[in-house]
Amino acid sequence: MAQKFSAPRGTQDLLPQDSYKWRFLERRLMEIAEAYGYREIRIPTFEHTELFIRSVGESTDVVGKEMYTFEDKGGRSITLRPEGTAGTVRAAIEHGLLAGAMPLRLCYLLSCFRYEKPQAGRLREFHQFGVECFGAADAAADAELIHLAGNILSGVGVRDLSLEINSIGCPTCRKAYLEKLRAYFQSHYDELCDTCKGRLETNPLRILDCKSPVCKAICEGAPVIVDSLCDDCKEHFRRLQEYLTAMDMPFTVNPHIVRGLDYYTRTVFEFVSGQIGAQGTVCGGGRYDGLVEEMGGNPTPGLGFGMGLERLMLVLEAQGVELPAQPTCDVYLAGIGDAASRRAFLLAQELKEDGLHAQSDLCGRGLKAQMKYADKIGAKYAVVLGDEELQSGTANLKNMLTGETTQVPIDGIGAAVTDGIMDRMLDEMTDDVDKEALSKLFGGMMK
Repeated sequence: MAQKFSAPRGTQDLLPQDSYKWRFLERRLMEIAEAYGYREIRIPTFEHTELFIRSVGESTDVVGKEMYTFEDKGGRSITLRPEGTAGTVRAAIEHGLLAGAMPLRLCYLLSCFRYEKPQAGRLREFHQFGVECFGAADAAADAELIHLAGNILSGVGVRDLSLEINSIGCPTCRKAYLEKLRAYFQSHYDELCDTCKGRLETNPLRILDCKSPVCKAICEGAPVIVDSLCDDCKEHFRRLQEYLTAMDMPFTVNPHIVRGLDYYTRTVFEFVSGQIGAQGTVCGGGRYDGLVEEMGGNPTPGLGFGMGLERLMLVLEAQGVELPAQPTCDVYLAGIGDAASRRAFLLAQELKEDGLHAQSDLCGRGLKAQMKYADKIGAKYAVVLGDEELQSGTANLKNMLTGETTQVPIDGIGAAVTDGIMDRMLDEMTDDVDKEALSKLFGGMMK
C-alpha cells in the first residue's frame, strides 16, 4: 500500500466549506483599507536572512528561535518571511516608492512562517493582513492607523475588544530607561529564565515580552518606560490619547506592551480579546521611525499593524458571528437520454457565460441520482430535459426550496432563474428597503 501523507505539524488545509469564509474576510479587509487610501503590495515569500536580522532584531525570539532559514543552491542564506513589514520596507526602498507623494499607504495579505509550538490561533504557517504607512510623523497618523484597525475589526463583526496602548519612546529616552531596566532585572537575576538572563545584556526590553510565568511576575514590578519618556515622546503620546478620545475610542495605557520586534519606536498598541485563550492579541502594531533608514533608505517615519487571520476567525467563531453563506448552484440541468443530456450540458455552459452558477451531469447518472446530487449541492432551481421537452421547447423549472414548478421556454431558463433569485433576495430584505424602487431600478431582472 502506498504511503499516506499528512500536512506538516503547525500547518492546516483550508477546505471548501471554510475557504469561502476566508475569501469574504479578505475582501472585507481590503475594502476597508482601500477606503483609508491603502493600496495592495505583494512581496516574495522569502528574503535574504540579513533583512530580518537587521530589521526585526537579532535579540528577538523571532530571529533567535523561530525563523525558517536555509541555504539555497547558490550558498545564500534565505529565510521564509516571519512577518510582512521588513519585506514591504525593502520593496518600498528598492522601487523608489518613498520618493513619491507622502504619506505612502500600503497593505497586504500574505502567509508567514515561524517555528513555534502550535496552539489555538498560533500556527507555523499563518496568514496575516497588514498595513504600513510611511512619511507621517504626527500623532494623528498613529490615531488614524488605530482607527483603521478598529474599523476593520468591527467591520467584520468582531465586538468586545479592548484597545491597549503604550509608548516605548525613541532611542534617546530609551537609552536611559534600559539602564533602569537592566538594574532592576539584575537584582532578580537568579529568578530569571535562562533566555532572559541572556537578554539582560543584549536587550533587557525583551524580558518584558517573556511568556514565562516567573518572568512575567517579575516584570510586574519593573520600571515603566512612560515614566522615562523625553519631552517630545511625552507630547506625541499625549496627543495620540487626545485624538483617540476625540474619536470616541476607549483605550487603556498598558506600560508592559513592547511588541515582539525591535524596530518599534514610540507608539505600540494591541486589540485584545478575552475569548480565545492565552493568545488574545487579535491585532498589534505601532510606529517604527528608524526602520527605513536602518534598511538603507532616507530617514522616513513609518507605522503599521498586522492581524492574524487564524486568530480573527477564532474570535468570530467564539462570538457566534455569522458570515455570509457559501454561494450555491443557481440551477441544475438534468438530462434524460443522449440528445437531452447534450442540450443540458451546452445550456449549462451558456448560462455560466451569462453569470449564473449552472451545472449539469458529468458522471452518466440516471435522473434520480442527478436530482439527489442537485439537492446535495444546494441548487436553487432544477430543470429536467428529455425528448418531450426538446420537442416542445419548454420545460418545468423547479424551485428546490418550495417544490413549486413553473413551465418556461428552454431558451428562457436563464431569465426565469435570475428573476426567481432576485425575488428571493427581495423577500429576504428588511421592511425599510423600498423593494418597489429596487425592482424598477433593475427592470426586468426583478418583478
